[in-house]
Amino acid sequence: MPHARNRRIAAQRVREARDRLTSTSGTRPAFDHELLRQYAQTRQSASYVVMLLVVATGLLFGIMVQPAFAAIWMIGMLVLNAVMVHACTRYLKEPASTTAIRKWRIRFILLDLIHGLCWAAILAYPSGYDLLSNTFVMFMMLLIVAVSSMLASSLPIAAFAATAPVTAAIAVNFIARGTLDAYILALLAIAAEAYFALLAHRLHSTTLATLEARAEKDALIGELEQAKAISDEARHRAESANVAKSRFLAQMSHELRTPLNAILGFSEVMKSEIFGAHTVPAYKDYSNDIHNSGVHLLNLINEILDLSRIEAGRYELNEEAVSLVHVVADCHHLLKLRASSRGITIHEIFEQGMPRIWGDERAIRQVVLNLLSNAIKFTPQGGEIWLKAGWTASGGQYLSVKDTGSGIAEDEIPIVLASFGQGSNSIKSAEQGAGLGLPIAKSLIDMHGGTFTLKSKLRIGTEVIITLPPERVMAALGPMTEEAPSLQPEIPGGKRSTTARRRSPIMNAGTGL
Repeated sequence: MPHARNRRIAAQRVREARDRLTSTSGTRPAFDHELLRQYAQTRQSASYVVMLLVVATGLLFGIMVQPAFAAIWMIGMLVLNAVMVHACTRYLKEPASTTAIRKWRIRFILLDLIHGLCWAAILAYPSGYDLLSNTFVMFMMLLIVAVSSMLASSLPIAAFAATAPVTAAIAVNFIARGTLDAYILALLAIAAEAYFALLAHRLHSTTLATLEARAEKDALIGELEQAKAISDEARHRAESANVAKSRFLAQMSHELRTPLNAILGFSEVMKSEIFGAHTVPAYKDYSNDIHNSGVHLLNLINEILDLSRIEAGRYELNEEAVSLVHVVADCHHLLKLRASSRGITIHEIFEQGMPRIWGDERAIRQVVLNLLSNAIKFTPQGGEIWLKAGWTASGGQYLSVKDTGSGIAEDEIPIVLASFGQGSNSIKSAEQGAGLGLPIAKSLIDMHGGTFTLKSKLRIGTEVIITLPPERVMAALGPMTEEAPSLQPEIPGGKRSTTARRRSPIMNAGTGL
């Protein structure tokens, strides 16, 4: 991950350096186009406001100064505004390219410069200061500078080209008057120009930062989508490989079990000396070892095949009415001898009168055998195991297998619940398995809609709790009462059949099972 991040940062820096070299303003070419696009859109949308300002200024100056000059100025400004709008419209329709951006950038700056010179011409008219007050001139200048700065904020150079001629003309005219008040107004005009230039620059920086953030977000989204596509493809390949593996193992049942059955059968004959005693006693021990190894290998293959069928979705539950307590007691009886040989005591705590559940008896038996076998395997000499079965708070049934064994470390619990996963105690144990017992048990319980919980502490013990949902608990329905006479079919003679039909007690799982 750090190497990938470093490569991404390095690639981003190289891309930014290349963009700065190919840009006309020191930013990315895409940003230049976006800034010019915003400039054109702003100019286009504000054209009516500019026209209204031009007409109002022309009328005021026509009343106060010479009407002919004001009319010529107003017509020229309206034509210039139309040319500006036409240029913005053409730019918005053209595709973006580095050469076109540079050309349009220069064109917009020249148009704004002409625009500023025209405003300077009307405000600095020679006879204007004889008739107009200084306050009105300053107000007009501030209004024009503010409007021009806001409209051209996406292009700071154009904003300066539009406002600098107006400010310079006003300042020169005030300085030419030679009075203290005129000097102060000239300084105020220059300060206003600096303020609005700084404001336009700040707006440009904010717009540029917004574009950069959006570009980074788009790039990040693109990287995430690409990574997601790669991850999805890898996941699909892994799932396909896993399904193919599971199908292969599921189809190998006959090919693997047939030779094993022969090995087990002949080794059973040899160790039992059915056709006569061995001339060498060691042969009997060897045949016994062969038989035990074959049984162990057959059990291992059966576990692998069960797990592969579950993963491939080919394991089908043969559901019927099953007594959980009976299955647990039966498994206890099967493994009682093994526990006794190790000096382990198994306690049974079962609630009485528990109804049957709807499930696969073979699968539930396999789960109980796996859990009890693991408890016996990892419980030391003289240890104890508790088997508990009863009701859950929601109305389901549960089974708890608790031992006083060596326990499992908390960080190893996900490992032992994974296929072929073994904890450190399992690795050190003399009775190592394939690490499939718990995953198979969990998968079978999940197929029944139940839960599988493993709790363990080192040097204290382990407890596995499985629960089956209330929907699988079956309850007996009472016999139906005699049906209403109106529902009985009529028989000759005007009488109705009074034969009472009773339904025999059936088992209901609560959800149609």
